[in-house]
Amino acid sequence: MSASQGSSAAPSGADLTVGTAWAEAPCPVLVVDRHGGLVRINEAARLLLPGAIGGDGPAGRVPHWLADAQRRIGAGLPGADPGPPTGIIGDRLFAAHPTPGADGDVVWWLVDETGRHHAENALSDALSRAEILADVSSALLSSLNVPRCMEVAATMAAEHIAEAAVLVGPPQGRRHPLTYACRGGPVTQATRRVDVSIVPGLPEALQGFPPVPARWINPAEIPDWVIPDDFAGPVGSVIVTPLPGHGLPAGALILLRSSTEQAFTENEELFARLFAARAGAALSAAGLYSEQAAITATLMQDLLPPLLSGVHGVEYAGGYRASRDQERIGGDFYDVHPGADASRSTLVTLGDVAGKGLEAAVLTGKIRNTLHALLPLADDHLQVLSLLNGALLTSHHTRFVTLVLASVRRHRGQVELRLTSAGHPPPLIVRNDGTVEEVPTRGTLVGALPTVTARTVEAVLAPGETCLLYTDGITEARGGPLGDDLFGEHRLRRALADCAGMPAEAVVERVRMLTAQWLGTGGHDDIAAVAISAPKPGSLAAVDEHADGGKTGRHR
Repeated sequence: MSASQGSSAAPSGADLTVGTAWAEAPCPVLVVDRHGGLVRINEAARLLLPGAIGGDGPAGRVPHWLADAQRRIGAGLPGADPGPPTGIIGDRLFAAHPTPGADGDVVWWLVDETGRHHAENALSDALSRAEILADVSSALLSSLNVPRCMEVAATMAAEHIAEAAVLVGPPQGRRHPLTYACRGGPVTQATRRVDVSIVPGLPEALQGFPPVPARWINPAEIPDWVIPDDFAGPVGSVIVTPLPGHGLPAGALILLRSSTEQAFTENEELFARLFAARAGAALSAAGLYSEQAAITATLMQDLLPPLLSGVHGVEYAGGYRASRDQERIGGDFYDVHPGADASRSTLVTLGDVAGKGLEAAVLTGKIRNTLHALLPLADDHLQVLSLLNGALLTSHHTRFVTLVLASVRRHRGQVELRLTSAGHPPPLIVRNDGTVEEVPTRGTLVGALPTVTARTVEAVLAPGETCLLYTDGITEARGGPLGDDLFGEHRLRRALADCAGMPAEAVVERVRMLTAQWLGTGGHDDIAAVAISAPKPGSLAAVDEHADGGKTGRHR
């Protein structure tokens, strides 16, 4: 298109008349000559730049950014940006696309870029906020610790949304856990008795109601306990939003900006609610996990094997290893039930429930509780086994258990034993000369047949001798050089022979150590063992028997 129409001097307003095609162009068009004079202007440009009709050069009538671009083209200089020059006219953003003419004139086509610019900014903001929310979710879900989640949530809120953030947790009695964070500063946590009713919108947020708009909250009404100690300047804008959880609110989030910062916009309030939704979900998950972990730990206390030591002048030691290294409980168990005094027998039970894992552990807990209830009948092993057998047959469980019972009493420096096996490996006695004897007690499984048969055998331990009760997880442990050999009873006997004269704890520890070495990294069944030793004269257990009636140690 040739921009030259006669003289290069700026024409008068009457000379600016143009043809029909030019007048109906969809965008403003200006023709400027090489001297900066305005040659032509269409109707769209006349409406956009009414001052350009006066006939002066465009430098005085058009925006400075367009005049600067014209001068650069006239001087043959490259543009400041690789694209067309852009600038503001009124409240709109325009891009000026130049078309050089044959006589040095330039046609400037002004294209409105306002919508595209707003769309690009909106897309950039959306992408940035999506990235922030992804980072928030990743950071919050990386920890299932409630205080840590509160700390991360407050820190990220202060960094990405506000100058300071205060996370208010659900009430604990009359107190609330509070987490304070300022941008670039440390995080502080405290549990205080505060009046949440004086903070506009906070009581409703803690109950999960939608937040009130920030413009409805008067910053002057914010109490001192909400403002972090290192917050700079008076509060200028506030957002109070709930932290929605799973069924119940996880707390509330208070966001603060000082009076020197820009007030929260509606888009920022919406983003704060999205942020709070992510934080609330993470806090709720962490709280649920903590609650379940506490319940599990409480219930597990009755499933874990007890700590053993001396009872009425007799040494006891126990060792347990679950079939999976990441688990603490399983299907093997043992207990020591002390007699009322040194004249009464102590009942030792060791058993193996069919199966592994949590289901087997739950049944062991029921069996242990049943045996505890049958303690008044402990002198009659067969009756105890028969009553337990009936209880298992009438339960919904289809598992059975093998058991060995031992009634233990110290008498005149020796330890008297009555041992009964019900489908369980027979106990082994280690004599002082290194001889290992098998106690010839036999019996049927408990919980599998209508009746239980068992034989009770008596034995005596001289000072320094030990009786070992164990589960088949030891003898059936597979390992060795080829990884598929059983540890076997013969290796167990050989290991016990080397333990002659050792205290109960040392015997159990040696058996556990040798079994672990044999297994290596291979799989295995649950492993349990209990050692019963007659202490040597002068040992702590023997002295304690006379010092305090033998009531030593900790027991379940």
